[in-house]
Formats: sequence, structure tokens, C-alpha cells
Amino acid sequence: MNIKILGTGCPKCRELEELAKKAVAELSIAANVEKVTDLDKIMAYGVMMTPGLVIDEQVKIAGKIPTVDQIKNWIQESN
Repeated sequence: MNIKILGTGCPKCRELEELAKKAVAELSIAANVEKVTDLDKIMAYGVMMTPGLVIDEQVKIAGKIPTVDQIKNWIQESN
């Protein structure tokens, strides 16, 4: 599984990265959590507000911070 955090490094982007890592750890799954900071790559996903969360190339949320439970649900739906 590939999880991408879209953002330029703002506090909310870092918070989303930590939440995603926590969700992966709680589910005990193998996942690559990657930060994407290049604006062209972020915009290629159609994300205009950061942070954004992409799971297996599908944008799940943008411009908001989801809960750990929401992230876990999206991860489980993608499996």
C-alpha cells in the first residue's frame, strides 16, 4: 500500500503525516508513507488546498485533517 501526504511542510501537513503513520501502525499493515512537496505533483492530483491524503493513488481528503479512525477506514477500504 502506498500512502502519500501532499503538502509543502506546514504544521497541518506534518500532523497529517503523523496521523497516517499512527493509523498504519494501529492496523499493523505494510505501507509506504511518502511526503509529496512538489507543487506540480500536488496539483496533478487536483488538490488545491493542503494537506492532502492519497491512498493507492486515490485522493481521500484535501484541505482538512481527518481523524485516525477515518484514515484507518480508508486504508481498510483500499485493501
